[in-house]
Amino acid sequence: MGCAIFIIRAYKIDIKTMKNFIRLNLIVSFAAILLLTSCNKNKEMMNALADYNTAKESTGYHFGDKLQLPKEVTDNVESITISFMQGESSNLIIDPQFFSLGDNKVVFVIKAKNGETFNQDATINVFTKAKEKNVAYQIVAEYPHNPAHFIEGFVLEGNTVYESDGLEKESQLIKYTLGATAPSIIRKQPADIFSEGCTIVGNKVYQLTYLNKIGFVYDKNTLEKLSDFPLPNVIGEGWGLTYDGKDLVATDGSKYLYFLDVNTPSKVIKTVGVAGNTEIYEHLNELEYHKGFIYANIWHKPVIVKIDPKTGEVVERYDFTKLTSENDQGDSEHVLNGIAFKGDNMLVTGKNWAKIYEVAFK
Repeated sequence: MGCAIFIIRAYKIDIKTMKNFIRLNLIVSFAAILLLTSCNKNKEMMNALADYNTAKESTGYHFGDKLQLPKEVTDNVESITISFMQGESSNLIIDPQFFSLGDNKVVFVIKAKNGETFNQDATINVFTKAKEKNVAYQIVAEYPHNPAHFIEGFVLEGNTVYESDGLEKESQLIKYTLGATAPSIIRKQPADIFSEGCTIVGNKVYQLTYLNKIGFVYDKNTLEKLSDFPLPNVIGEGWGLTYDGKDLVATDGSKYLYFLDVNTPSKVIKTVGVAGNTEIYEHLNELEYHKGFIYANIWHKPVIVKIDPKTGEVVERYDFTKLTSENDQGDSEHVLNGIAFKGDNMLVTGKNWAKIYEVAFK
């Protein structure tokens, strides 16, 4: 084992020098104690904030709530700022100007009383105050559906169905009479196109693509392609599409509804996050607008939700577990994915389902 050899040399030091030396050591020691205390306080403060953020993720907040940060934080800070994608705010209120329903990725910028600044990432979940209502239904009619069709978009106008079917080399836009299985018009897509949601605007049909980053516009009567358009950069993938009478509304598999300018669909008008009382509704898929509300399938869930498009609040849920289990043929990809309205009754179907169901709500 090694050892250290200390060589001690004696110097003649006068009393004054010795006092100064002792005083300097006392100052250095005191500064070290202050620094250590400060570091401990900073560590304690940041740990308390991290624990607080983690604990609040499950319970979440509501709009209008104030963040009640722990005492270890508030007692030791000069200022707290929350940084968002939209900017920054020192107001600790859950304000819809900065927050959306669902999960919000933010950064706490903490300026401590000792002048140091710290950043901490956090997720702030915002839920609705009212619990979404579970609505019962009854089947009032059944119609055949071609089980070869991997349905992505589904619209009914009068008694005519417009359907967008997906998968590469198999994608198509078709038109048929409700109750028939043979299309009256078929518009096949190029082999590299994976078709997604579709909707009707006047005399046109708009259609999204999955990964191709483009959308198409067709003549509603002939299904002849009129034009195409680039999807907005913020939309990574095309999923569902509907029209609310003013804007196109699209989904990309996230929690967001994207409102697009119908004349320039690559322009995003606004974005709305979707959540309920305790749940963030991600994987929003096929959409339908009806009487002021947006109805959405949730990918890989046998559930349709009714959304207030102004706020993103889910106000009702419809559980189609029984219909899904009767039609998925044991294939997890044969999901519920088709919403249309026949009067006030809803039509529902799914990928490779052999039936379309007309349901009335109780």
